[in-house]
Amino acid sequence: MTFCARPLSHMVRKMKNPRHAAILRLIGTRAITTQDELRQALQDEGFDVAQATVSRDIRELALVKVIGQNGQYRYTVAETDNDELLARQSGVFKNSVVGADYAGNTLAVITLTGMANAACAAFDGMRWEGMVATLAGDDTFFVLCRSEGYASQMKDAILRYIK
Repeated sequence: MTFCARPLSHMVRKMKNPRHAAILRLIGTRAITTQDELRQALQDEGFDVAQATVSRDIRELALVKVIGQNGQYRYTVAETDNDELLARQSGVFKNSVVGADYAGNTLAVITLTGMANAACAAFDGMRWEGMVATLAGDDTFFVLCRSEGYASQMKDAILRYIK
């Protein structure tokens, strides 16, 4: 499962902060899976950064972790025309989802009462690979997945994300 990532090249050219430009280039050219791995890659490029700085940079760049074809998480920039909208949608999702489970190729995402439509809309915006369609109720939304494997991976990713 992956988010559809924006092309990073246009963002790198616009960056005023050279470290941010390096981060975008690094995550665009290789799978960076942890903050420590990103910190080490930045140090290899000559940026002396602490873990707290890397954490702040990830937040400022609105990076998200997605699961790649190999089943391993990596950092990327989520596709959106508006970074503020992405941050808001991410917050809605994280603050309204309370659990997830799957049966076969169907994923059930449990939300706070009345929040399923908003959480589902945010989920749809993430453009998961392996997602066919979603259907929202009041406190639950369902995701039809292409396979049981995708449903399992999405459930695990959601549970890690909301913790």
